[in-house]
Amino acid sequence: MIQEYQIRVLPQQAASEQEIVQFVAREKAIDARTVKHVRVLKRSIDARQRTIFVNLKVRVYINEMPEDDAFVHTHYPMVADAPQAVVVGAGPGGLFAALRLIEAGIKPVVIERGKNVHDRKRDLALITKTQQVDPESNYCFGEGGAGAYSDGKLYTRSKKRGNVEKILNVFCQHGASTAILADAHPHIGTDRLPGVIENMRNTIRRCGGEVHFQTCMTSLLMQGERVVGVHARQHADGGEREVEFTGPVILATGHSARDVYRYLQASNVEMEAKGIAVGVRLEHPSMLIDQIQYHNRNGRGRYLPAAEYSFVTQVEGRGVYSFCMCPGGFVIPAATGKQQIVVNGMSPSNRGTQWSNSGMVVELHPEDLPALSADVADVPEALRMMAFQEQLERTCWQQGNMRQTAPAQRMADFVNGRLSYDLPRSSYAPGLISSPLHFWLPPFVAKRLQEGFKKFGKMSHGFLTNEAVLIAVETRTSSPVRVLRNGETLQHVRLSGLFPCGEGAGYAGGIVSAGVDGERCAEMCAAYIHS
Repeated sequence: MIQEYQIRVLPQQAASEQEIVQFVAREKAIDARTVKHVRVLKRSIDARQRTIFVNLKVRVYINEMPEDDAFVHTHYPMVADAPQAVVVGAGPGGLFAALRLIEAGIKPVVIERGKNVHDRKRDLALITKTQQVDPESNYCFGEGGAGAYSDGKLYTRSKKRGNVEKILNVFCQHGASTAILADAHPHIGTDRLPGVIENMRNTIRRCGGEVHFQTCMTSLLMQGERVVGVHARQHADGGEREVEFTGPVILATGHSARDVYRYLQASNVEMEAKGIAVGVRLEHPSMLIDQIQYHNRNGRGRYLPAAEYSFVTQVEGRGVYSFCMCPGGFVIPAATGKQQIVVNGMSPSNRGTQWSNSGMVVELHPEDLPALSADVADVPEALRMMAFQEQLERTCWQQGNMRQTAPAQRMADFVNGRLSYDLPRSSYAPGLISSPLHFWLPPFVAKRLQEGFKKFGKMSHGFLTNEAVLIAVETRTSSPVRVLRNGETLQHVRLSGLFPCGEGAGYAGGIVSAGVDGERCAEMCAAYIHS
């Protein structure tokens, strides 16, 4: 017999299967000797009161052993001789599009401007050592996209757009822990996600698909108003060559491919400016966040994970909120070119560092641009939000001594408009430099952040503190551009055979939602090929 129960237990009980068995047996009047296995289906932490509880949904196998796998397997057939489609970008949108194409009997040809996950790792280390960014291999460009080395958080609110459970199961099939199927805020970890991504690439190739690294799309191949492939510049054998790949195109280039946006604009591909959010990375000692969130001066103790938080408020008609919270993590340099400083956050799977960080950002709408900058007025309308991003990142680079040394300010000093004469230790490896962020950030952003921090400090005693540091600047929260597409076919509004996809096209915000959108685009692309 199989039974499912919702239970509420202490953290030390949730950490042991035997303790869960004993609890269920006692609460549900079951003989513990008859319980052969317990599987945790859902797990969440309730830290609203001083006594912390863990809410579990469990499946209990009574007098029988489980026969089903812990996750649902997807079958991927051989497609080497099938019709093909081109997938531009090997981030989550592109990888899940490629796998879904294989399911649909289409051969994916994936091109990625950056390097594979292993070679890419060496270039990331060089950012700290040399203070230089490789424009084709960095924290945004390369196999796995921006998510590969920026935490691997899998939480999404996009439940209505597609099958989120399918995305999580595919990750498990390629090596992720099955804990992501149960956790309320699933997370793979920066140290483990690259191996999962490599397994996904191996599946694509094993089934007859192609994956080409260091291959950057330069233009679309056109026949009238129909897209029939891409031109690309490929680095190989120490040189460069021009190549072509044919087939309908799933465009999944990620939110930082600014050269692609400029090419699309010059080619009269319909786009529009999209709202974004900008601000800073806020870093606290993880022990302090644990103490605040778990209401315990001793922190999280032995059985609880590094604490998370989520804040949101409204200041003068715009949202101010925490974004991409990384408990027990690092702040990383996420620029993609020269004269930029951009920061992001990531966490290893154990979330075990002594710092916790999150983006703290203010939402911006395209109509806010006149109040943000007068310097973008001559830029094509669809690219003005992107131009503002670039301008702010360049200002940050200048404030950081024209290196990857990031401008920073203690949190309370920022709120009170004071320069920080020293800075706390930080996880940001290239280093910090004290800077008056309250002075040079756009007033539209700075004043709202100051008011937001005051509100968050009242919501959570101890959060607003000079033990925390603001690290500038967080700008790549989402794409500043939306490439317009038909809501039913997911093709571009004018060009048939072009499927703008994922975060870079303005239709997703994170690993899972990009994966969901990748699958949807692949389904529509397959239907287009078979029509």
